[in-house]
Amino acid sequence: MKIISSLFLLLIAACAFLYTPTEARIAQPQTMTDVAFNGEKITKTNAQWKRVLTPAQYTVLRKSGTEAPYSHPYTKLKAKGTFHCAACKLALFSSENKYDSKTGWASFYQPIAAANVIESEDTSNPMETRTEITCARCGGHLGHVFKDGPQPTGLRYCMNGVALKFMPAAGSTTTKRRATARRS
Repeated sequence: MKIISSLFLLLIAACAFLYTPTEARIAQPQTMTDVAFNGEKITKTNAQWKRVLTPAQYTVLRKSGTEAPYSHPYTKLKAKGTFHCAACKLALFSSENKYDSKTGWASFYQPIAAANVIESEDTSNPMETRTEITCARCGGHLGHVFKDGPQPTGLRYCMNGVALKFMPAAGSTTTKRRATARRS
């Protein structure tokens, strides 16, 4: 009987998770899951990506677009937490490595794990060859990396905010504000 009641409780928990809207599951405080890319790729058709991404996210992540400088709130965000890929939720950057590059885009001097991002040559701009940064799991375009960042790396990962999803650290003021708002 104990086994059956335990299985029943597990089934209820699984159903509650599945029927919770995706946005509610994603916006929870940071946990240590999905920090290192495990090598398993996510592939979807353009139609499937269009169903799960906003038009702005689709343009940047799937068509290598660029948002206007200073147009996204993550540029000035100072809260503690982790920035994940907006398409597949892979952890990409920590707020501990974020800095104000004064360029108009969220900037970091290193990713959470080198395996989580892919660097490739971008020749789409005839004036310069750049290094494009894409998500290792879903291949989504995130931005570019430049060799004019601060120490210790000397790199500036210049990321489109719309390509990221911020998850506040447990106990951060962002999380506390959200919890207080729920109680009101």
